[in-house]
Amino acid sequence: MSLAIDAAKGRPRSAPSPARGDAVFRGLTLGAAIIVLAVLAGVFVSLVVGAWPALQTFGLDFFVTRSWNPVTEKFGALAPLYGTLVSSVIAMIIAVPVGLGIAIFLTETCPRPLRRPVGIAIELLAGIPSIIYGIWGLFVFAPFMQSVVQPALIGSLGEVPLIGPLFAGPPYGIGLLTAGLILAMMILPFIASIAREVFLTVPDMLREAAYGMGMTRWEVNRSIVIPHVRSALVGGTMLALGRALGETMAVTFVIGNAHRIPGSILQPGTTISAAIANEFTEATTGIYTASLVALGLVLFVITFLVLAGAQLMLGRMRRRAGE
Repeated sequence: MSLAIDAAKGRPRSAPSPARGDAVFRGLTLGAAIIVLAVLAGVFVSLVVGAWPALQTFGLDFFVTRSWNPVTEKFGALAPLYGTLVSSVIAMIIAVPVGLGIAIFLTETCPRPLRRPVGIAIELLAGIPSIIYGIWGLFVFAPFMQSVVQPALIGSLGEVPLIGPLFAGPPYGIGLLTAGLILAMMILPFIASIAREVFLTVPDMLREAAYGMGMTRWEVNRSIVIPHVRSALVGGTMLALGRALGETMAVTFVIGNAHRIPGSILQPGTTISAAIANEFTEATTGIYTASLVALGLVLFVITFLVLAGAQLMLGRMRRRAGE
C-alpha cells in the first residue's frame, strides 16, 4: 500500500485505495439515479392524486369526451389531446426533413468559412424564449398566414378529394397549422444540431470509400451516413417530439384556444398545455382543478410513452445492427 506524509504531524498515513474511490463514485452515481427516479415517481403520484376526483367522476369517458364546459362541470380531454397530437405531427413532418437537410448541408456542402457562423445562428434559435416565438407568431406570422398562406392553401387544396377537408374553411390566421409551424421552428434547431453532431462522427474513411466506388453525394448520405448514425438520429428526433408535445406559451398565442375538434387544420383548436395555462387560474371548483390536473397527467403519460417507445426502437435497432 502506498504511503503519504502527513504534513501536519510528520508521520506517514495511508492513501485512499482505488477500490474505495470506485465504491464512493458508484454510490454517488447510484444516488443520483435514484433521486431522478424518485422525482419522476413523485410527479406521477402527485398528478394521479390531484386528478383522482376527475377520474373518479368521469371515468374513462374523460379521455374520449370532447365536451369542456366549466358551467355544467362536464369535462373531457379529447379536444386538447387531438390538438396536441395534430400540432406535434405537423411540426415533426416539417422539422425533421428540414433539420436533416440543414445538417447535411453544414457537414457536406457548406463552404468552410460559413460553417461556423451558420451553425451558431441555428443554435441561437434554440435559445430564444418560447414567449418570443408566441408574440412573433401572433403579431407577424399569423397575419401573414391569414393573408397569404391560408388563402393559397384553400384555393389550391380545398377542393382536392380526400385531403380537401383538411384545408377547408375561412382563413383565420391562427389555428392548428400555424401552431404546428411555430413548433417546427422551435424544434428545428434541436434536430439540426443533433444531426450535425452525429454526422460529424461518421469516419471519413467510409465517405472516401463510397466516393471511390463512384457514389454521388446523395447516395453517400442516403446509404452510408444516415444508416451509420440512425439510432442517434431517432433519439434526437424523439427528444424534439417531447419538446413539441409539451410546449405551452408559443402554442397558446397562435392556436386559437378553442375546445373543439376542428375538421380543418386551418381552424382554431387547443392543446393540453395551452388549456392548462389558460384556465388554471380560473378553476374555482374542485372538479375543474382536478380536470386540469388530469390533462397534465395525460400529457405526462403521452411523453413517457413516446420516450419509452423511442428507447425500445433504439434497442431493436442496436440488436439488428449487432446481428
